[in-house]
Amino acid sequence: MNEPRPAAVRHVGSLFDLSAKEIRNVLDLAKQIKADLRAGRREPILSGHVIALLFEKPSLRTRVSFETGMCQLGGNSLFLGEDVGWGGRESIADFAQVLSGYVDAIVCRAKTHRVIDQLMQYSRCPVINGLTDEFHPCQALADILTIEEQPSQGKVAYIGDANNVAKSLAIVCAKLGVPMSIAAPRGYQFEQSFLDRLHREVRNCKLQMTEDPREAVAGAAAVYTDVWASMGQESEREIRAQAFAKYQVNADLMKAANPDACFLHCLPARRGEEVTDEVIDGPQSAVLQQAENRLHAQKGLLAWLLAPRFR
Repeated sequence: MNEPRPAAVRHVGSLFDLSAKEIRNVLDLAKQIKADLRAGRREPILSGHVIALLFEKPSLRTRVSFETGMCQLGGNSLFLGEDVGWGGRESIADFAQVLSGYVDAIVCRAKTHRVIDQLMQYSRCPVINGLTDEFHPCQALADILTIEEQPSQGKVAYIGDANNVAKSLAIVCAKLGVPMSIAAPRGYQFEQSFLDRLHREVRNCKLQMTEDPREAVAGAAAVYTDVWASMGQESEREIRAQAFAKYQVNADLMKAANPDACFLHCLPARRGEEVTDEVIDGPQSAVLQQAENRLHAQKGLLAWLLAPRFR
């Protein structure tokens, strides 16, 4: 027991795990599956397949999009709560080896990235990171899919905390050659270890960091923000609100971007804090399209991982 997984199993702990070509394959597949769905076609690509959903954190978009996506692809999903005993009643190593003998893939939404690393080490089937404190790769795939659907292409500006969402967005932008700027106050920018890895893996990375939101959005085709205090950071909310007071995405800041720039937010949003109603509900907002694209991007990822003909 507790034998490490076979080397051939592909996991998606972060988008560092996929090459630029593989990301492009997933996105192209997602676009085709989305077009088919809009045309009323639902090919049972994953008929007979089952995925397990392991969630330590609350979820709307991740859970519903994965469950719906598997159903539309002809497969099934199992939502597993704490009652199955993972990481408690038995070790993650034992749990991962047993569970991966039953299902075709595991989607995990965990409090710490260490859990994903352990699952990937011992699982005999693909593990997909549905969100951790370090990365949110499924969100970034939906983000870039949404950006590519906009009439205007160009720099992506991220305003706010350099969190798991920002890291995943930076990786996908770097790998696909999309310029990105991030504006965050000192102490809330990317860690040097992350920057070192990003530049090591993507030699031509086009990433700009600044403390000035207006500098970041200048010439941007997309303006992105997220909550200032994520799940697990509630005790820091007041301190973060003071630190990010000048980083709100409002109508004035949007005017500093390209006239046709879209607005993005991974949701849920704290309206009146990181973004105003005028922006998130305005004509430039693509947040609902972005949220729907979680479904299509994840269907593309599942099909790419589990159906050999799409590799």
